[in-house]
Amino acid sequence: MKIGIMSFAHMHAYSYSDCIMKLPNVELIGVFDDDQKRGNEVAEQYHIPFYPDQAAFLSEEMDAVIICSENIHHKEMVINAAKAKKHILCEKPIATSVEDAQEMIDICKENDVILQIAFPVRFSSPIRKLKELIDNGELGEIVAFRTTNRGQNPGGWFIDEKLSGGGAVLDHTVHMVDIMRWYVGKEVTEVYAIVDSFFHDIPIDDAGLVTLEFENGVIASHDASWSRFSEYPTWGDVTIEVVGTKQTIKVDALKEHVRLFSSEGKTLSHEFFGNDMDLGLIQDFIACVEQGREPSITGFDGLKAMQVALAAYKSSRLNEKVMIERVE
Repeated sequence: MKIGIMSFAHMHAYSYSDCIMKLPNVELIGVFDDDQKRGNEVAEQYHIPFYPDQAAFLSEEMDAVIICSENIHHKEMVINAAKAKKHILCEKPIATSVEDAQEMIDICKENDVILQIAFPVRFSSPIRKLKELIDNGELGEIVAFRTTNRGQNPGGWFIDEKLSGGGAVLDHTVHMVDIMRWYVGKEVTEVYAIVDSFFHDIPIDDAGLVTLEFENGVIASHDASWSRFSEYPTWGDVTIEVVGTKQTIKVDALKEHVRLFSSEGKTLSHEFFGNDMDLGLIQDFIACVEQGREPSITGFDGLKAMQVALAAYKSSRLNEKVMIERVE
């Protein structure tokens, strides 16, 4: 299979490219980037061609593209790739508005191409194990969730609302909303949130506390932030606590590590041994394309997760609960 990357603006593009390089019978054929300096550097790093022209890139023979541009450009790139009959893995969030996301979904359907959204947390071993326990009824009836997604301030275009569409709440809410929807198979109906910049002097939100209610009465709280400073021993955390009528279980998707204490150099380090979520995501996307099946994480999944994050901003502005409009 031949795959191309559209933009390395998002840091995940490097991880996805590394994953492709590890896989047999999969070829990274080139990169399009509107930043010529970055495009040339990536081309040299991965020994692949750089295409400064998007149309020329999409005219090349390839099966699929991975889009890792600034959020605001997702719509344009998805539409162009779909019209070029390329299957698509799009970095989250799917877009910056419900209307744009729906248009992207419709265009991909019209052109009979896969649109999968990059939510790699679904491929974390402990997260998948918890899904299995829930489906088997081990926790009983699900009553509530408590989740976190806290990392470092990424800076750059992430803190420019014209390019990102939102700050930490958009960046770090969509992952966990996707997981909760996946776990219970129900939609969020109500959102109340407090969103602001608490940790950094930046022109965009760096944290939010979001409370949710699902259509089946399950309640949830989510802590989304860029609150981890550079000295923090890991990038951050992705946690979920599930409260059931039989059991309560808490999982940290990133905590597959050994804590190493040493008298030489750093006194504490984390040696990771767990599975690679990004590799799981890429392998699943490739399988979807090869088998011609529905993607595991659809454009609609991306739309619904983004819709909740956008509702959190609205709730914070209005200082009131916001109802989620139903999208079919």
